[in-house]
Amino acid sequence: MKRFPTLVYATVALMSSLFEHTHGFSGALQRSSSQTLNLNRCKRCTINRARYPQAVSSLLNTREKTLFMSASNDDDRSETEFSPIQILIDTIKSDPSRSIYFSTLMTICGASLGPFLDSYHSLFGVLSYDTPLVFPLLGSIGGSPALLTCVTTYWVPVLFGVAGFLIGWLYIWLDAVFHVEENSTNQSQSELHPTVPKVMAGISYFTVQYFLSGILFANQVDRTSMLALMTTLAAGGFSILDGTLSGFITSAATAIGGPLIEVGLISFLPAPWGYHYNDAGETGFFPLWIIPVYFLGGPANGNLARLFWNTLGGETVESAEDAALVPPISEKISCSTCQRTRAVPCGNCDGIGQYWTYGVLVTCKACRGKGRVICRSCFSQYGDDPNDIENIRQIMDQIPD
Repeated sequence: MKRFPTLVYATVALMSSLFEHTHGFSGALQRSSSQTLNLNRCKRCTINRARYPQAVSSLLNTREKTLFMSASNDDDRSETEFSPIQILIDTIKSDPSRSIYFSTLMTICGASLGPFLDSYHSLFGVLSYDTPLVFPLLGSIGGSPALLTCVTTYWVPVLFGVAGFLIGWLYIWLDAVFHVEENSTNQSQSELHPTVPKVMAGISYFTVQYFLSGILFANQVDRTSMLALMTTLAAGGFSILDGTLSGFITSAATAIGGPLIEVGLISFLPAPWGYHYNDAGETGFFPLWIIPVYFLGGPANGNLARLFWNTLGGETVESAEDAALVPPISEKISCSTCQRTRAVPCGNCDGIGQYWTYGVLVTCKACRGKGRVICRSCFSQYGDDPNDIENIRQIMDQIPD
């Protein structure tokens, strides 16, 4: 019976520890360079260990081991949580309906617009299909090929549909991987939220390049001059229309992958389905000037993908100024707390976005998993309404992570 009070106090100690929010402990573990937990200094421990040293110490040591295991698991998960593949999976799973609609839209746009662009090369003799399909829209003008005539073949819409799907997802995926750093300008944010006029300008610019390459080939302009001109147009177009790292990687992948796929198609498609370039060029399959044409297809498709993705997620903007709800860095109010970023680490999750509770990793609701919240030190200086929660959320959504 003498041990009964000891067991009661030990049970109280254990239950008190279990029902407390574990993130305070795990946060302390993460902040500690030695990764040790000093329970004597923790304000939540109110049991006198000296009075019942054996029972209480045993139970709290068990709790201590559990916390270390949770922290270790947290570190292990964090290594894979932000891996590129995991980011892609999380992006798709975060809103499956959005992902499905986005995939469908990009595939349809690629399958619809691609053959019309490709038909310029067919009309001006850049390439020839073994079994062409001709769809004159407005008929010929004065005996010359009609610009709106579509010359394609059976598998071209499928190929361009797949291309639109892949380029679109590459942009969205890499935009998520290469999140804008805290000290970057909101110009990058506007690039990730292109307006409708910017998207239409990019598609039009790409169309002009495609059309111009056919015109120049038909007028027997030499390959070197065409390569120089197409490269200049591609570089200038990318700089104006995109300029992001994710866009450059996707465009480069398109410029490399597209021609390689063409090599396979030219080499292995059977005669009724095949095609060939009328000028095999420097490679023996195609002229090199086709590479920068592929490259410019990146930003043309990429900005369309960003527009679709943002619209499906309710992040539409009507003008370039609206692409960032906060002013550019140069116009921001000086703040020593947030360094003019308007965001500070979330105190509820120590800026991680997640925390462990009862052995389960959960998303922090205070910051919605972002790890950062609006800075209170300079909030009032921007003239925002502190009661307008939706506006605050929109501001945080526009601030780079």
